[in-house]
Amino acid sequence: MQERVQKIISQWGIASRREAEKLILAGQVRLNGTLAHLGQKANPDTDLIEVNGKPIKPSNRPQSIYLLLNKPAGVVSTCCDSRNRTTVLDLLPKTLARGQGLHPVGRLDLASTGALLLTNDGVLTFHLTHPRYHIAKTYHVWVDDYPPESILKLWRQGVNLAGKKTLPAQVQVLKRGRKETLLEIVLKEGRNRQIRRVAELLGYRVINLHRIAIDAITLQPPGESVLFSGCYRHLQEFEIRSLYNQVHLASVKVPADIKEYRL
Repeated sequence: MQERVQKIISQWGIASRREAEKLILAGQVRLNGTLAHLGQKANPDTDLIEVNGKPIKPSNRPQSIYLLLNKPAGVVSTCCDSRNRTTVLDLLPKTLARGQGLHPVGRLDLASTGALLLTNDGVLTFHLTHPRYHIAKTYHVWVDDYPPESILKLWRQGVNLAGKKTLPAQVQVLKRGRKETLLEIVLKEGRNRQIRRVAELLGYRVINLHRIAIDAITLQPPGESVLFSGCYRHLQEFEIRSLYNQVHLASVKVPADIKEYRL
């Protein structure tokens, strides 16, 4: 069956769909000996696809892996870093982190902590990060001072950020400290450093930002202990199905080859 080359690369866990497109544009992908171009289709069973000189073979397709990581502060949400900073893949066992095509789904900035998905399912990654879909993400955010209800109302309604209004958000006060306030914020979009930028726009500084859930996937599932900072767990099948449903991939069969590691 023919598929777009970038989709095949993402299905093989080599890169996400967007990263695969960049590889093609950079001339790092060949189809049957010639440079591939965006939109080109191929059949991995009959055509030779090479990424950086290495052929893609159906027999080499990695098994599907879906993880939830509790990212610590100071760790970058990338597969590699030109400044040699610790990446999210560095927190995993080498047998899991390398050669499986794992990559983070979206990002948390360097100072932020909490729930981050990692997978080698390029199709799911493409849909989860596409602006068409609005996956709810829940954050616990400490801000300085005590924002009044009028400010929180503005935040809930959406504010003009870089010329575009943010989507409505759920914002509620959980706790007030001596000079700070703990907010629970639920967003259905993910612009770069959005919470920090909106808070600053409204006159408040974010002290600490921690993501506790992505969709219904939480750092502490019911009846289980909390996932500690720097640790990861495999998603359960119902959690994977929930993600597929959220991005309208319900008709796509969830891979039956979900890989389990016991390390």
